[in-house]
Amino acid sequence: MDSTSQIKAIERERSVLPSLRRGLAQFFQSHQNLILGSATMLVFLIIWEMAPRLGWVRPLFTSSPTRIWTAAQWLFANGLWYDIGVSTRSFMLGFGLAIAVGVPVGVLLGWSQRLRAMFEPFVIILYTVPRVALLPLIILWLGIGIGSKVGIVFLGAVFPIIVNVISGIRTADETLLKCARAFGANDRQLMLTVAIPGSIPFLIAGMRLGASRGLVGIVVGELVASNAGIGHMMSRAGATFQTDKVFVGVILIAIFGLALSQSLAMLEARVDAWRVRS
Repeated sequence: MDSTSQIKAIERERSVLPSLRRGLAQFFQSHQNLILGSATMLVFLIIWEMAPRLGWVRPLFTSSPTRIWTAAQWLFANGLWYDIGVSTRSFMLGFGLAIAVGVPVGVLLGWSQRLRAMFEPFVIILYTVPRVALLPLIILWLGIGIGSKVGIVFLGAVFPIIVNVISGIRTADETLLKCARAFGANDRQLMLTVAIPGSIPFLIAGMRLGASRGLVGIVVGELVASNAGIGHMMSRAGATFQTDKVFVGVILIAIFGLALSQSLAMLEARVDAWRVRS
């Protein structure tokens, strides 16, 4: 290669490097949150993996990612799918029942001042009472089967939904209500066309809060009294000092909660976009 060709090759390299740097900078800028979050998680997992190996902590108390992965493989091959199915079914039944009851009750209490004056104290009291305090009564009434798990999820989710729907109905746009009344709309039409659509963001916020409380309820219920489910598996593993299996249950609950929260957040974003277009 002669000197002229070498000079041209060097010039090409010099022209490519700035564009490569700009491309990498643009990629980092557009994916900054994902890159930083992934890097932080990777560093955390490495430290977690090395801490027991280096003797900083005892594996009995903290386990490690590789040990948890091995335990997860064993659990999935030995009945964990059944436990996941039991917990999921109990949660979905209780959460669905909470939505079916909480939405109409919240609408009625938010719309009617008399009903709100009569029943709101009971709602506030039950909303503030920890579900764990009611667990012995729920087990006494419904037993240790699926009924008590559905009940504890229902009680954990229904009151956040009711309280948020009440707030949504009460904060309905007064201007829209007056305009609708001026055009001859009755109470039923006002509720269906103005109050309820306007309270949907409050409903979704209540569902997100209720879902988190429902997850706590299902795990606590299965930890205390159950013969199947993720919480039951965690209880058995904890009683025999199998920290790896306990962490598998914790991670599964976290993944399920994250997926549910993200699904509701996506629903909320779609509702907000619809409200803006309308």
